Amino acid sequence: MNVEKQRLQDPNWRNWGPYVSNRQWGNVREDYSHNGDAWNFTTHDNAESYAYRWGEEGIAGLSDTKQLFCFSMAFWNKNDKQVKERFFGLSNPQGNHGEDIKEIFYYLDNTPTHSYMKMVYKYPINAFPYENLIEENARRSNLEQEYEIIDTGIFDNDEYFDIFIEYCKSDTNDILVRINICNRSHNDAPLFVMPTVWFRNNWKWGYNEYQGQFDTHENGCINIHHDSVEIKKFYSKNKNAEAVFCNNETNYSRIYGNPHVDNAYYKDGINNYIIHQHKTTNPEKKGSKAAFVIETIIPAKSSEIFEFRLSPHELDDAFFGFDEIFEGRITEADSFYETIQQDVPNEDEKNVQRQAFAGLLWNKQFYHYNIGKWLKGDPNNNAPRDFNNHVRNTEWEHLHNKDIISMPDKWEYPWYATWDLAFHCVPFAIIDGDFAKNQLLLLTKEWYMHPNGQMPAYEWNLSDVNPPVHAWSCFRVFKIDEKNNGKPDLLFLEKVFQKLLLNFTWWVNRKDKNGKNIFGGGFLGLDNIGAFDRNMELHDGEHLEQADGTSWMAMYALNMMRIAMELAQYYQVYEDMAIKFFEHYLYIAEAMENMGNDKTGLWNEEDGFFYDVLQLANGESVTLRLRSIVGLIPLFAVEIIDHHILEKMPNFKKRMDWVLKNKPELANLVSHWEEEGSGRKHLMSILRKNRLKKVLSRMLDEKEFLSQYGIRAMSKVYEENPFVFSVHGVENIVRYTPAESDSRMFGGNSNWRGPIWFPINFLIVESLQRFHFYYGNSFTVEMPTGSGSKKNLDVVAHNISNRLCSIFLKDENGQRAFNGGNQKFNHDEFFKDYITFYEYFHGDNGRGVGASHQTGWTATVAKLMKHRIA
Repeated sequence: MNVEKQRLQDPNWRNWGPYVSNRQWGNVREDYSHNGDAWNFTTHDNAESYAYRWGEEGIAGLSDTKQLFCFSMAFWNKNDKQVKERFFGLSNPQGNHGEDIKEIFYYLDNTPTHSYMKMVYKYPINAFPYENLIEENARRSNLEQEYEIIDTGIFDNDEYFDIFIEYCKSDTNDILVRINICNRSHNDAPLFVMPTVWFRNNWKWGYNEYQGQFDTHENGCINIHHDSVEIKKFYSKNKNAEAVFCNNETNYSRIYGNPHVDNAYYKDGINNYIIHQHKTTNPEKKGSKAAFVIETIIPAKSSEIFEFRLSPHELDDAFFGFDEIFEGRITEADSFYETIQQDVPNEDEKNVQRQAFAGLLWNKQFYHYNIGKWLKGDPNNNAPRDFNNHVRNTEWEHLHNKDIISMPDKWEYPWYATWDLAFHCVPFAIIDGDFAKNQLLLLTKEWYMHPNGQMPAYEWNLSDVNPPVHAWSCFRVFKIDEKNNGKPDLLFLEKVFQKLLLNFTWWVNRKDKNGKNIFGGGFLGLDNIGAFDRNMELHDGEHLEQADGTSWMAMYALNMMRIAMELAQYYQVYEDMAIKFFEHYLYIAEAMENMGNDKTGLWNEEDGFFYDVLQLANGESVTLRLRSIVGLIPLFAVEIIDHHILEKMPNFKKRMDWVLKNKPELANLVSHWEEEGSGRKHLMSILRKNRLKKVLSRMLDEKEFLSQYGIRAMSKVYEENPFVFSVHGVENIVRYTPAESDSRMFGGNSNWRGPIWFPINFLIVESLQRFHFYYGNSFTVEMPTGSGSKKNLDVVAHNISNRLCSIFLKDENGQRAFNGGNQKFNHDEFFKDYITFYEYFHGDNGRGVGASHQTGWTATVAKLMKHRIA
């Protein structure tokens, strides 16, 4: 067992990690406005002066698991209007496609215990183009691309610093920091380097008055005084570094115009001291925020290294053996990933996969949100909520989150999203099974899950509804973990199964409009996928019967059945639960076939596709013949059962045989149940063989869903022939839009009308592999449709997987598709091997779109590069 894997057995190695957000401003949990205007209550402009209530932000930020103490890096190029303490980006109203970060940085490496971490930030030497980015994006319409920092030309002449930020742990509470700053320009350039420490402000709200303090009594050392923080010393190797101090307190005069006289050294004190030479730092050299200030000049085409240490010990020489410790941790990280990547075929794939894992690990965040306190306010912090109008999350007063959680993107989405997290956990399971399992369990805890069984969606609307993929993820993580450790974690599977029973019941009771096993759900994580807003309240009892909502529930039922069958191998009591979910699956499958008075199902035989159906008040129904991934989601409701498992479950087999014999209308809905496949396997699927061929014929058609880079979210036929549908006198037009959204539906920063999304593609690949596991080489389809080339489903799955991986890998011309043809990104020696894992990708050319560091679910590419499901 390598050293990093041994560390995973000791939870103390996780005491410190990259748990600081990249953006705390503009979040719901920091919104104390009277009208719920979260984007304008805290902004990038006032963030330097505002002490947050619920968490902290910083560049390459590090903290303990309760975020009592924080460390991050700050810089100033002597040209900017402010110290670079946080990454800049546009708020949702400012961006022509919603919120968007306007910085360039890459997560290069990280280990599961954060024993070694590395990232690089590209900081311009010239004045950062804040105003230009704001003004140009405001000028652009939602039909144009976003205006990015690379478009401003500020990097054209290589006038920037590459700032490599590395951490390694000497021990569980002893952290070494190495900053390697490379001047890529042809001229010497000045720079201020400011490693910064501070305590999260948990004393001003009226619950306790205790606060830690920093002070100094010798050059190169800042003392850390806090009863609950193990680290006591902050060392700088540069003994001439100036130690400066202020307090993590709001500058009320700057933000609200009402001066406070109780504290003259506010959160922005160091910034104002550096930029304006104001006397805003404490001359007594103490406070709740501190920094070392090092002013230097980096020679042209040269680099300089700065070293710091956070330690629990008073050390005579804090930097003795510093490089050797770093090299040891790097060697251990390489050894850890060498084992993980032994079946990854080439160096480029290894580089992409390792950066995918790095992004996953860097996107962990301390997430704190107590809704009861947030709604009512604190003793010393008023919350002027207007409960007569819209106030978010009033039904979630029980929710009290204070944990390290995997975020989708710590800048664009610095809050957890339940269905995103389910996908995060699959690649996480490859490198840290315990973390993946604990994340899945966490969201089912009483202080997360609603008492009625609903799982929280995301902080902008906890009551929104995401696809129910938690059970799928739990079983996938369970099987990956079993393969890695050689034994099943049955306790995990039992715990999560019990809680998922509550959630499944919530779905049945709340999202099955008429109790007929046809499900809605509205939004379901797919933003603008529908012809109209699927969360919209319709008139006079009209409602939308959703092909995806119903298919997700069929998948959910099969997932629960499979979990119960696994547990039944060890505990017979679960056999009855397996029977229950088997029958529930059959009823959902029947409902998809026959629905409403005219028995209109979700399947359209003429088109060979599944569609949503609008049920009218008079009992009639209208099929919305819009071809999107909504009609592909029925593929996911597939399960293969080995015959030897059935032989161990006599009661299940007996009940199953009775149902299939006495309810032929249900038996016909179970594809090939009585026909054993290769190796005595049984198939359960909504899609019988002929329907599967028809759906795949659409999906594998290059004129519809099949792109060079994966499966599009919507058919390309709507590029020239838009789908038009009128509801209540309003004409809704849907066009194939392969990249950014052309509407503001759900904020406008995501688009499901054409791009390639990894979570859906990942499930498509897995589902095709499952179908092949049953059918073997006897089942073939044209790939691509119309080509005349027949492929079995394993080859098809592998082909789609390769297309997805090709988004990140170099092609024969050295281009990486996600870079969108940008020559600097593709060919510059200081960019070409760095990877950003975008939220989604252009449906035709693979360009990265949306959140640029959404390594969360896009990190499923790391699993695809292992080529096989576990």
